[in-house]
Amino acid sequence: MHVSNHSLKQKFFPILPGLILSVMVAAISRLLALFVPQLGGATIAILLGILLGNTFFKQKSLAAGTKFSESKLLEVSVVLLGATVTFQTIAQIGLKGILFILIQMSITITGAYLIGKKMNFNDTFSLMMAGGNAVCGSSAIASIAPAIHAEDEEKGQVITLVNLLGTVMMLTLPFLGLFLFGDNLLEKSALLGGTLQSVGQVVAGASMLDQMVVQYAMLFKILRIVLLVVVVFVFEKFMQRNSSVVATPSEKKKKKLPLPWYVLGFLLFCILNSVVKLPTFIDQSAHFISTWFEITALAAIGLRLDFAKFMKEGPRFLLYGLSVGGLQTIVALLLIFLIRL
Repeated sequence: MHVSNHSLKQKFFPILPGLILSVMVAAISRLLALFVPQLGGATIAILLGILLGNTFFKQKSLAAGTKFSESKLLEVSVVLLGATVTFQTIAQIGLKGILFILIQMSITITGAYLIGKKMNFNDTFSLMMAGGNAVCGSSAIASIAPAIHAEDEEKGQVITLVNLLGTVMMLTLPFLGLFLFGDNLLEKSALLGGTLQSVGQVVAGASMLDQMVVQYAMLFKILRIVLLVVVVFVFEKFMQRNSSVVATPSEKKKKKLPLPWYVLGFLLFCILNSVVKLPTFIDQSAHFISTWFEITALAAIGLRLDFAKFMKEGPRFLLYGLSVGGLQTIVALLLIFLIRL
């Protein structure tokens, strides 16, 4: 028992400094978000993390804790997100709304992948960029990364790029929607809910218009989140077919689940919440914990990102992000006019 406790301390104590720092950055970010709600806690967390991680907190002793915060907390956040989603809710946007999301996601994924390949980004980077923009930002990337064997550094770079792009779109699309669609609630909601990357960005962007837009934009967003399981499965099969890397017997034996555990957990919670209405306190608790874990994970990703290394390829990264964002917006506008929501 003594050996067991000693072993537990050896594993746990190295994590503490980085974990505490990540939680503190997340807490400060949520506090700042009260004063700048347009940005939101998630975006502030990653930007503040980058700022602090590249100035005051470069110590190697923080690495284990920030790595734990980045990976494990984001995985749990994905699972808990399922407890806030139901399949019934999606019916409110109708068949046209579902068709809009399916086409929008398909073109975004295909376009982001092809643009990435054209700009000499590898398969894993391009697929994470495609999934992060098409589905739900950081949560989607966290689910996709292990399924396609992406490197941690790549994952951090894509998450940063997707969040920066999401911030630009969040601050511009609400006004574009208002200008083009006026009082049409469903069309404004489709533009925001069908394009903005994270749940926080959808809520923040829609809040710039009104509460009804928030509600309906979230319906479009929920459908994208539900399709996360399908996207992860398709991406994993795509990589298996196209990759020259053959899994070792031990890797094959180790992998028992068809999808990462947290994607299956997300789906299980989503089905449960759809069949049996979970008590309000469970839904609220899941949302609260999921939000805290995601913001803490984003703070850790920021703290771990070597900005100098990132900026070395900066123009190419930013051009990729803007190209994908432009594609998403143009496709969404064309579909809204064609489908006539």
